[in-house]
Amino acid sequence: MSLSKADVVSKMAEEAGITKNQAGKALNSFIKTVEETLKAGGKLTLVGFGTFEVVNRSARTGVNPATKKKINIPASKAPKFKPGKALKDAVK
Repeated sequence: MSLSKADVVSKMAEEAGITKNQAGKALNSFIKTVEETLKAGGKLTLVGFGTFEVVNRSARTGVNPATKKKINIPASKAPKFKPGKALKDAVK
């Protein structure tokens, strides 16, 4: 099963007994909060669900698979999600 954002909004509205418009605003607010927290270098933890954080990736040398030439990959930051115990157990 695969869900789109619209599917999630519909499910949230149904589960919470609110309108799709309200559920859409709530989901957008959550996404914005996660983005702002990570952009500021913070970490967002939802106990039992998981943790959103930013990881620093070091600069490294890679290989272009098409040309087999070595390339330099610059250092970067990337968002990371680490699932919590309750989420892991639910998926088992």
